[in-house]
Amino acid sequence: MSYLRSILSSADVVPLAQALDVLCARAEQAEPAAREALVALVDALQEPALAALVQLLREEAAGVPHLALERLLRRPIAPAAARRGAGGREVPEPDEDRIPDYGRGRPLTLGERKSLARKPDRAMTERLLRDPHPDVIRQLLANPKVTEDDVLSLASRRPCRPDVLTEIARTPRWTHRPRIRIALILNPDTPLDVSAPLVGLLVRQELRLVATSTTIAPILRALCLEHLERRPPSPRGSADDDVLQ
Repeated sequence: MSYLRSILSSADVVPLAQALDVLCARAEQAEPAAREALVALVDALQEPALAALVQLLREEAAGVPHLALERLLRRPIAPAAARRGAGGREVPEPDEDRIPDYGRGRPLTLGERKSLARKPDRAMTERLLRDPHPDVIRQLLANPKVTEDDVLSLASRRPCRPDVLTEIARTPRWTHRPRIRIALILNPDTPLDVSAPLVGLLVRQELRLVATSTTIAPILRALCLEHLERRPPSPRGSADDDVLQ
């Protein structure tokens, strides 16, 4: 991911878009090397520092067009009610949301909660997973004592704060886990510009699962169907696609 990030930061947009379109097209055809590279590319594209470049690539892909790259970078526009969160609820600021009782007899400051999240204290994990502040969650996701099941429960929570789900998506340690990747995509509170690139990493079985879900935005289901149409057929008598790690 670091190597790709350095390329993305220094290359000219036009040849970069051409090269990435070839990569995306080959990944859609399930070429193993291309799919492996695509995992690192999606990780890099989640970097906030590359947001302006991603927008330039998105415009270049739409204008030429580079269809495979456009599918990866597509920014689905959700209805206003959906943008507010599951069920159209308003999402409060992190400091305004309910903070878990950490058993100290008083509300803890943000700095104290971040410090707890950095410590390998298993007893506090359950409370920290309910913390509404993305800065606390960012520290918790890096804690070696946190397990895949912990993060899966957070990624599957409904309702859940969109900024918390975004933090999970920006953590390669966890988004490389197929169960967590699927949970993020299926969670209606995950921002569409976060979940849409993850769709490009799904294998055939996963695309079918998401395409038949009734809990996600129709535009995301449509994107899954586009990707599914471009997956090569599985060999006769074989199991479906292997899960992409």
